[in-house]
Amino acid sequence: MRRLLCLLLLVLALPASAVGLLESRPSATLGSINNSADFLPVREAFQLSLVDSTPQSIKLRFVATEGYYLYRHRFQFRAEPADVGLGVAQLPKGEQKHDEYFGDVEVYHGILDVELPRTDQRAFTLAVTYQGCADKGLCYPPETERLSIDGSGAQATWSWRELALFFLAGLGLTFTPCVLPMLPILSGVVLRGQVGGLRGFNLSLAYVLPMAICFALLGALMGMFGAQLNLQARLQSAWVLVPFAMFFALFALAMFGVFELKLPHAISSRLDRIAGRTEGGSLWGAAVLGVVSSLLVSPCVSAPLAGALLYISASGDALGGGLKLFMLGLGMGAPLLLVATGGAAWLPKSGPWLIYVKNAIGVLLLGLAIGLLSRVLPGQITLLLIGLLAAGVGLFMGALELVYKPPRKRLGQLLGMFLLFYALACWYGAFSGQTDPLNPIGQPRIVTNSEQAQDNSTWQTISTPAELDRALAEARSSRTPLLLDWYADWCISCKVIEHEVLNDARVVERLKGYRLIRFDITASNAEQRALLDRYRLFGPPALMFFGKDGVEHTDVRVIGEINAQDFAERAAKANDRI
Repeated sequence: MRRLLCLLLLVLALPASAVGLLESRPSATLGSINNSADFLPVREAFQLSLVDSTPQSIKLRFVATEGYYLYRHRFQFRAEPADVGLGVAQLPKGEQKHDEYFGDVEVYHGILDVELPRTDQRAFTLAVTYQGCADKGLCYPPETERLSIDGSGAQATWSWRELALFFLAGLGLTFTPCVLPMLPILSGVVLRGQVGGLRGFNLSLAYVLPMAICFALLGALMGMFGAQLNLQARLQSAWVLVPFAMFFALFALAMFGVFELKLPHAISSRLDRIAGRTEGGSLWGAAVLGVVSSLLVSPCVSAPLAGALLYISASGDALGGGLKLFMLGLGMGAPLLLVATGGAAWLPKSGPWLIYVKNAIGVLLLGLAIGLLSRVLPGQITLLLIGLLAAGVGLFMGALELVYKPPRKRLGQLLGMFLLFYALACWYGAFSGQTDPLNPIGQPRIVTNSEQAQDNSTWQTISTPAELDRALAEARSSRTPLLLDWYADWCISCKVIEHEVLNDARVVERLKGYRLIRFDITASNAEQRALLDRYRLFGPPALMFFGKDGVEHTDVRVIGEINAQDFAERAAKANDRI
């Protein structure tokens, strides 16, 4: 049961199994449309507005017109200049959408509110990049809009929820094997037998408040240090993320008892002498002991405390950092207040379970290190590391200990076996090219009957206007009809057309004699977007037939997704005019 308590702390940090997703790819029959008037310009289909800008956050609102949707994974938010600190955008969970070519994605219909944490109070320009599609099958290229954000006076970026979490973290640090057994000794030194009543409460409070204030000073200094270096912005760099992750890994090893973190002997010995000369039982003496105790942090507390300081330094918020560590100190001192008022009987007794709490904190620090590395490592490597962590916890819980265990330990062993199974799934998924820890195995790609092998050499892929003009000129001079396919890697409907339409036997037969050109607009640069304007297109997919004279047959132009039968009819109609 004690191991189960440890596992419950880990469940919040470890991924869970994915649930089934809905199949929601647009119907191919909706795409047999041959003019751009059926689609809205991108900024009419998706309307972006700035709802609110405060010193703490920026609130944006997207309104997708009915029949259009936005991709969750295509959002990007950048500050100009780049050294302005922005937090990670808070996007709500979108609607699940599955495609056999792109896998599982999330999309938004209707109104979407996005909150962007703000860690810098200067005025700047916010560049917002987004991408969406029409339900009828048209995919717009990525669009970037720029919004002017006013500067404001620096204020703290903290919430009561964060402060409560730091208080609970401090309370949890008390229940470690280095701290909890010291409470009776500490209460004896501070209280000197004056337990209970207002006097005992005042003495303990005189000890706790200076200790918490010292922690607050550390937090404020680290917040100020982070603000000067703008670590929030620099945390996008591997040169910062990797050392931070290594620090957290070292702190985790300290929690596992590999080594101890403590002050140098010269400093700690002087503090010990000060504490020894301090007389307990007085408010002044309790205050001095509180200050000294905050500096003589025990090995069990120093690792997570150092992790908290690194976290605060990245926030760049001096006031918020001070308040957070002040609440951490209050949490650590709360059990002493309980002892001072005569409630020592309510505290749990020391025992082996304290080791599990300490180990759980170490596992959470390792999870945080992996989370930092996931921003610079390939998804497969991150999945391998997550599997390694899950396997280690599973083995610790006795997943492979094939001996008799009492009922409580059997439940822990069962949960350990589940974690070990999840680790194997992560490793299998990583070597299979998967990257999602919530769905490590992924779903196998379904190959339809209409997806046949095609000689890709018959298609010429180009990506610049000059190459397109040259191809059109060559086809016109040789009196060869030409089919132009507008394509992009981020266009799901383009994949559908490529595999299910252009590979169909009827379509292949009717395209004999055509020069097949595929214009790749994946980069969506200025030249390519200008070319879209030239042909009055909003984005891919689009299929254009050019006759032997080099003139497009606009009445058979296809914009959006289309099925093989309808496109074969379009091709036959185009052939009648050659």
